[in-house]
Amino acid sequence: MNRVLLIVEDEKEMQELMKIYIKKAGLDIEIYSAYNGKEGVELYKKLMEKSKKPDLVIMDLKLPGMNGVEASKKILKMDPNATIYGFTAFFDTRLAEKLLQAGAKKIIPRHVGFKGFVKEIKEFFGG
Repeated sequence: MNRVLLIVEDEKEMQELMKIYIKKAGLDIEIYSAYNGKEGVELYKKLMEKSKKPDLVIMDLKLPGMNGVEASKKILKMDPNATIYGFTAFFDTRLAEKLLQAGAKKIIPRHVGFKGFVKEIKEFFGG
């Protein structure tokens, strides 16, 4: 298993549902969780140091403390090649636009549901 996914999402239930759907889809991915922006940035750094740099980061926009835009900027400053996708109900907002401007590759609107979310993950990992 050499594919790594980092999910930065403050709602524990949402994190668990994402993991369940990814596993149900049969994707062989090592998943790490962070529950706020600061934790996401720190975990990304730790994973890089352990040679487990995330292939993909799923970033929520509204996070306690450091929001998803700020966290994405910090991750991209550390690793300009990081791939970040936003997954949010706030997909059509100024904040989502700022996430893309910060360097996120894509915004996945929450209304696509978990099946749509998994489809995006599968496309990214080529599975």
